[in-house]
Amino acid sequence: MPCSEELRVRAGDAILAATLLLPDDPAPDGATGRYPNVLLLSSWLPRDRDGAYDRIGHPGWFAAPPPGAQAGLLARLAEALAARGVASLRADPRGCGASEGRWEEVTLFAKIDDARDLLAAIRGRSELDLRRSGILGHGEGAGIALAVAIGDPAVSALTLIGASARSWRETLRRAAATRGRDGTDHDHPIVVAIDRWSEELIEHAERREASLTLPLHGAGTVTLPLAPIEQAIHTPALALATMLHRSVALVHGGADSWSDPDESALLVAALSDGGDGPQVRRVPGAGHDLAEASTKLIGEIAADLADRLLPRDLPPVLLAIEEMG
Repeated sequence: MPCSEELRVRAGDAILAATLLLPDDPAPDGATGRYPNVLLLSSWLPRDRDGAYDRIGHPGWFAAPPPGAQAGLLARLAEALAARGVASLRADPRGCGASEGRWEEVTLFAKIDDARDLLAAIRGRSELDLRRSGILGHGEGAGIALAVAIGDPAVSALTLIGASARSWRETLRRAAATRGRDGTDHDHPIVVAIDRWSEELIEHAERREASLTLPLHGAGTVTLPLAPIEQAIHTPALALATMLHRSVALVHGGADSWSDPDESALLVAALSDGGDGPQVRRVPGAGHDLAEASTKLIGEIAADLADRLLPRDLPPVLLAIEEMG
């Protein structure tokens, strides 16, 4: 069985609660006796480290999970990676689960900084291989993964699941229209509120207003600071992708109501223009969280990422850390 260790990671002015999952098998001698490793980043809306909605920290925002619901996507991927000899770190985002802060107030740029701090935590572990690290980002986490990897030459490979390419403005409008037609995720009061007031969220954020208060059916109101939305509007993943030269694979649910599968196609085109030649895999009938994906498919996604964690040349600061370990 994989070995799970609970960590407390300093990220800026907050402490994030995280889980480091190590494979049961020893690392191969040919890889310096250390495990390749992956940072797992969750999608938008309050979620826990497993990738599931944060129902404890945000009561009234989400409906109860259906009977027999699968574990969150990130938990499934962490187990699949461990079975293939890859360690992983996943954390409760700020204001979610056991982490400090308020999710509503965390800006996109703060989330990017938090991801960098989580990578630093990985690199402080002697059992992990600094030369073979990757990032897997889901939804919003895909854009964060791109932003981090652009400035980090030691990241070997990325996997982006349910990624958006265009501005949050276009993504939200298209998603709200899709859910308005088919009712997907409208059992969650926060999703209904966001969809109903999507144009107001966009308009007020672009005017740089401080916040907007939305009514939640049966759960009072929620006041959303708008700085995170403004940053997301002006930081499309498509622009980030043009600056990345790394191994990338994309996975998208064919029935994703948060980010249309066409978004991944746009990212593929941008990454191909940069000479990266990424792969993309569409999962028919699967939604944003790939809850419909089989264990076999989750294993294939993990195996693909594990195969692309090739050794990278390290910058001097990481060489020093490696020698110390």
